[in-house]
Amino acid sequence: MKEAAASFYQSINPKASTDIAERAKLSEIDASMKWPGLLFIVSGVLWLMAGTILAIIASIKMTNPDFLSAWEWMTFGRVRTAHLNAMAFGWGSNAVFAVGLWIMARLCRARIRHVGILFIAGCFWNIAVTVGVIGILRGDMLHAEWLEMPTYITPLIALSYGMIGIWGIIAFRFRQTDYIYVSQWYILAALFWLPWLYTIAQVLMFFEPSRGTVQSLTNWWFAHNVLGLWFTPIAVAAAYYFIPKVLGVPIHSYYLSVIGFWSLALFYNWAGVHHLIGGPIPAWLISAGIVASVMMVIPVVVTAINHHMTVVGHFKKVWMSPTLRFVVFGAVNYTLVSLLGSAMALRSVNEVTHFTHFTVGHAHHGMYAFFTMLMFGSIYYIMPRLLHREWPSATLIRVHFWTCAIGVLIMIVALHVGGWIQGLQMNDAGNYPDFIDIVRNTIPWLHARSISGFLITIGHIAFAINFFWMTWLELGRRDPEGRPTLFISPEDAR
Repeated sequence: MKEAAASFYQSINPKASTDIAERAKLSEIDASMKWPGLLFIVSGVLWLMAGTILAIIASIKMTNPDFLSAWEWMTFGRVRTAHLNAMAFGWGSNAVFAVGLWIMARLCRARIRHVGILFIAGCFWNIAVTVGVIGILRGDMLHAEWLEMPTYITPLIALSYGMIGIWGIIAFRFRQTDYIYVSQWYILAALFWLPWLYTIAQVLMFFEPSRGTVQSLTNWWFAHNVLGLWFTPIAVAAAYYFIPKVLGVPIHSYYLSVIGFWSLALFYNWAGVHHLIGGPIPAWLISAGIVASVMMVIPVVVTAINHHMTVVGHFKKVWMSPTLRFVVFGAVNYTLVSLLGSAMALRSVNEVTHFTHFTVGHAHHGMYAFFTMLMFGSIYYIMPRLLHREWPSATLIRVHFWTCAIGVLIMIVALHVGGWIQGLQMNDAGNYPDFIDIVRNTIPWLHARSISGFLITIGHIAFAINFFWMTWLELGRRDPEGRPTLFISPEDAR
């Protein structure tokens, strides 16, 4: 067991390698990604904190509408929408750029070229998102969910993304390996899927607006697919990379990963239509969306088998490593949220959950418990490689993990249970003739949501302190520590 612990210690230590040439090559790749990576991660952490503040304000307003009501730019509609966009395009997309490009460069064994242009593109992206979020708070927001940022920032978003996304493709073009890894499939696909989704949605919603129900179809086609074809592939790619990498074992099955990737690409594109069940949409289109949503069980189950079987026999290592603890937590919740999403597409379930807090809980389940936790784990692994120093505090990592894990689970349970009860009551007009009574009945569940938000906020503060402490040590050129920051030491892994 001591030998296994020592081997695990080497697998997570950026300085530990028996192959000097390989270590030098990886060090060159990490050096090329250092400043763009730091820009994206620093920007992402700042957006995470800004989005957290907006989320707390919106959560309080759910039960206390008069909170901060003196300022019109702090009304619930604006604050909630600004929170959504800050987290999705600020925190989420910056994390995607950092993690996706770093993994791609590492797997291609190709350093990032012309980093100055990539750095400038990252600055443009964050300027565009900043202007867009401020525009939302000013009242310039648009009517389509996930597309609320005003159209005057669209050209800058498109230009900056083009300058960023092309770098992943360039890295793949100049790859130094003949083998193409699973993670590369997902990252490359996501880099092509986002501009396709964003361009079509912007054209059909705002620049050459479609008419009637086609607008609703376009909106939910984009809103659902930006989660499933942008954030999900990068998070799944991270799980496929970090689980075997940190454990030092190969992925369980290459063939299962092939099935998982192509079934995701085939079915997810149609799945968003199930959000319009009961609307004035052609019946065949709704049925196609339901079938696609149910068929999503295939990529979810095969991916879950692959991840789970890779981890089997190594649970002590998962418990020891900060990266693995966050990544495995996110991977497990990918399975849970996806299976629940397939169930929500069924008409009998949808008629209860539609227009309730259940759907809100489902969104948080996917975007936070799955995607965000996986990004946290990825950053815990990447930062020591970029800076060649370890995280300053294991205690802050523990606080981060437990407050965020417990907080998001409380939120998910509260919104799912409260939303299901809300849906049953809205469908029972005989016993609940007054809608305001149903609204009042949701208040205890919303209080639980606020409590969970405060727990998550504590975790985010711990993460931000640890992160900026680490970067301050780097800027101050302090001597780095040599041992990885773990939850428990290798000597205690018996």
